Amino acid sequence: MKATIALLPGDGIGPEIVHEARRVLDAVAERFGHQFLFSEYPIGGRAIDQTGDPLPAATLTACQAAQAVLLGAVGGPTWDNVEASVRPEQGLLRLRKALGLFANLRPVRVHPALMEASPLKPERLVGVDMLIVRELTGGLYFGEPRRRETTEHGRRALDTLVYTEQEIHRVVHLAFTFAQQRRGLVTSVDKANVLESSRLWRQVTTEVGVEFPDVRLEHQLVDSTAMKLVAAASSFDVIVTENMFGDILTDEASVLAGSLGLLPSASLGASARGLYEPIHGSAPDIAGLGVANPIGTILSAALLLRSSLGLEQEARAVEAAVEKAIAQGARTADLMPTQQPLSTRGMASAILDTLAS
Repeated sequence: MKATIALLPGDGIGPEIVHEARRVLDAVAERFGHQFLFSEYPIGGRAIDQTGDPLPAATLTACQAAQAVLLGAVGGPTWDNVEASVRPEQGLLRLRKALGLFANLRPVRVHPALMEASPLKPERLVGVDMLIVRELTGGLYFGEPRRRETTEHGRRALDTLVYTEQEIHRVVHLAFTFAQQRRGLVTSVDKANVLESSRLWRQVTTEVGVEFPDVRLEHQLVDSTAMKLVAAASSFDVIVTENMFGDILTDEASVLAGSLGLLPSASLGASARGLYEPIHGSAPDIAGLGVANPIGTILSAALLLRSSLGLEQEARAVEAAVEKAIAQGARTADLMPTQQPLSTRGMASAILDTLAS
């Protein structure tokens, strides 16, 4: 196979972890006889510094032409001014919208060898294997009107939470299809006791559920879901929820695995082209030190192989290499801060060694 992949290293540790993921993709191409053509473009804070735009036109054009996009991270204190009209995160939001990426998939599994890395008791982690499906292009992050103003009573801010039936239907339908391939349970998360948008979400989800008689549907309020993620995480299979709830719950769920650095994500739309990125941020405090965990990015590359390129065997090989490296004791500083951890490159090399074996 010959495939084009756009690389968006971004800010902070982004360039370091994307570089290691590319090494893994290069190894996959060599082992399985593929040709991956990479091109690199700026996004986020660095793009603002270079062009004044967090998503330059050249970057967007390249992403639209590529078969898949691999992203590092965006943002950092250099651009972290709440008064700024242009912010790094705007580039990522615009890219998702422009590519029509309406669903963010975040798998969360607990590796048996890393249970000690989680702050939760090991017995609460047994059997944790879930997929969180987050709606990406609606809700508070995109709703209009949005503004700040000064009134006679002081400053006032307005954000609008809007969802259409079509936006809800497409992401929920996708969640049900994934549940059919897993354990057959969808948990739809909302705040239907308070929000009108959530009541529409629950109604549409129930209607979609009728189309999938082999999948069990349960509705859960977001606050009780947050509690259950800590108390009984193994009871979840596929969770589907709106944009902001999903943003918050997926970061909470990362604690189950032991580190944000472990978890990948895929942002998908109607076409095969997807955007793949680790769920963590740019970690500017460790940028350039060579200590960041590249596993989340490498596993995101595995999702890229599977979902955009249709290379299931290759994706499984990468995932198995990560599993084996962890089982053999490979750890970065976020997983074993009191001992002698591997560097970013060292962890990727351990994975490459097991991939080649």
